[in-house]
Formats: sequence, structure tokens, C-alpha cells
Amino acid sequence: MPGSRSSDTAPTVVLDDMTGEVAAPMSPLPRHTRRLSDKILIAFHQACDQDDLEVAEQLLRILELMLARRPTAPDQQRRRSMEGLVAAYERLWHLKHKERVAG
Repeated sequence: MPGSRSSDTAPTVVLDDMTGEVAAPMSPLPRHTRRLSDKILIAFHQACDQDDLEVAEQLLRILELMLARRPTAPDQQRRRSMEGLVAAYERLWHLKHKERVAG
């Protein structure tokens, strides 16, 4: 249905080798295996690799906004996310200041 949100799993089928017809349905596979914040962090590193520091900075702002909205209960995931954010800001700082550091 247009405008409706799809479920988190996609149905998977097995095709018969001889006929090419559907032989048996399999259990659904998850569509989303990573958290959105992880994907944004990956995109940040890709932007850094491509020397697009403006995009990298914007991605970090979005990631920071997402982490600030999460519940404040301390947990392992949040700590790991915050450590990743800090490391990302450090990488961005080093990339922006590499001329000064190297020279």
C-alpha cells in the first residue's frame, strides 16, 4: 500500500532448481541489520575518506542530534555510540588541521 511503512523483514522464497517455481517459503530475513546511527557514522567515515569535510561535519551534527534525543539511561550501546562520536570528531579535527600539524 502506498505510504504505508514496510515491515522490518522481507519474505524469502526458495526456487526449485528444475522448474524455477517457488518450492517453499523460508523464514524472513531482517532488512535492517545496523542502527541508523551506525550507518550515519559509516557515511561520515566515507565522507572523510573522500575528503568531503563539509558533509562529514554535517553528518556528525546529525549523529549528535540523534544521540542527544535518546533516553538518558546509561547502557553499553549508548556508551559505545558516544565513544564513536568523540572519535569521529577527533578524526574530523585532525583532517581539518593536517596542514598545521604536518607543517
